[in-house]
Amino acid sequence: MEITPIAYIKNDYKEKFGIPRQSGIIDEVVSRIIFEKEYKREDALKGLEDYDYIWLIFGFSKNHERPFCATVKPPRLGGHERMGVFATRSPFRPNNLGLSSVRLIGIEDGDLLVKGADLLDNTPIYDIKPYVAFSDAHMDARSGFVDERPWTNLKVDFPKELLERIPVEKQEALLKVLSQDPRPAYDRGIDREYKLAFGKWDISFEIKDEIVVVTFVGDYIKQE
Repeated sequence: MEITPIAYIKNDYKEKFGIPRQSGIIDEVVSRIIFEKEYKREDALKGLEDYDYIWLIFGFSKNHERPFCATVKPPRLGGHERMGVFATRSPFRPNNLGLSSVRLIGIEDGDLLVKGADLLDNTPIYDIKPYVAFSDAHMDARSGFVDERPWTNLKVDFPKELLERIPVEKQEALLKVLSQDPRPAYDRGIDREYKLAFGKWDISFEIKDEIVVVTFVGDYIKQE
């Protein structure tokens, strides 16, 4: 079976580093799903406005080709303990396919506006399905090691003179991205500077005593 994108997502996540590890974690970032010409049809979206959430089936388009690996090292386990790939949400899948539930906030000019996406800018979307609460939500379900290893958000020290370089409507989203501790799990405990691309900006920061300290804000320059 061959699949082709029906749409692409546009948002402020310009590099893989800093993207939320799960959908719904950062609700402040608005993403736009832009359909390919063949699928940009009003009748294809008829009735979708009656749903609050949708499922996105997408491709991990920036993954390097690698042979299948049966186990991975989840960040929630510190990046050192291995689990079976099918017991995790690792982006390194046999077919590089991902699944995310996002909040639908509007339909505009044939595009979908969503919040809570955990997808890189320009990620290909292969299908969209409505989220149905009575069958898709299982509030009493066990969640494996995820139940035992909750994430703890960090405090963010963002100097006023640097924060003012970010438009007001983007500030809360950026603060939330930084607070989720974007460092790879295996890199924690190492004293060094990190760089994060968000929208039109490059952000440099350090982490001291579990506090994110922003040290620089500049224009984003895409790395080829």
